[in-house]
Amino acid sequence: MQITIDLPPDLEQDLIRQAAQSSVPLQTLVLQALRQIIQTTPSSMSQWSDVILFYEGVPDFPAFESYRDELLPLHESELS
Repeated sequence: MQITIDLPPDLEQDLIRQAAQSSVPLQTLVLQALRQIIQTTPSSMSQWSDVILFYEGVPDFPAFESYRDELLPLHESELS
């Protein structure tokens, strides 16, 4: 099967450079990348992005625990 895709110039150059560095034909490199994506399990593809993983929050935002004093006490019926 033959498939034609239009790559952005930067991606094309990255692929050409990687193929040259690896001494692998460009077609082989693309096939390896596609196989790797297809064989990747869905759970590993759905991991949180680095933006989420390394989010530090808002420095001057009050801590969640600081509002505990404002909570109403639970009634006995709500505990059982």
